[in-house]
Amino acid sequence: MKKYESKSDEQLALLYVNGDNRAFDELLARNQEKLFTYIMFVVRDREVANDVFQDTFVKVITKLQEGKYTDSGKFFYWLTRIAHNVIMDWYRSNHNERIVEPVEGNDLSKLKGDSIADINRESEMVNAQVLRDVRSMMDMLPAPQREVVYMRFYQEIPFKEIAQLTGVSINTSLGRMRYAILNLRRMAKKYDIALVL
Repeated sequence: MKKYESKSDEQLALLYVNGDNRAFDELLARNQEKLFTYIMFVVRDREVANDVFQDTFVKVITKLQEGKYTDSGKFFYWLTRIAHNVIMDWYRSNHNERIVEPVEGNDLSKLKGDSIADINRESEMVNAQVLRDVRSMMDMLPAPQREVVYMRFYQEIPFKEIAQLTGVSINTSLGRMRYAILNLRRMAKKYDIALVL
């Protein structure tokens, strides 16, 4: 697959459209971990994530073969958009509009670290704990809010593109972020968690 290393995802997609199946294998290898991480972050269930991942790639193959992909220089965003639509279809079919319940062992009241003499190590531990606390609290956000937080802070996608990927207005994306931040602050206050790095 060395001949594909210098090719962009967009070029690989177009090679696949023109009949080069190995180009798709490379495209899948490059994007599967990142895409699965995104899906898993949103749905919080490995079985569902595997199903969504498979459905996403079936749709990707179909759309590519139907010529519904144009090289815009943003293949992964296109891929994420398809995954988002599959996730939303799954939520609709399961009427799952509720807040995601925390998983077992996700009790934020037990999050307290031991005191360490070394200031640098203590600082590292505090920062790591803050990040774990934020991640745990994010697990309790509604899926649309969790998704926009993930896209903005973990994938560093601008709000305009988040709006396009999720099929909502930029104001809706901003609103979801605002409510996510308000919910995170409320949870931090409730569980007496300091969110300072």
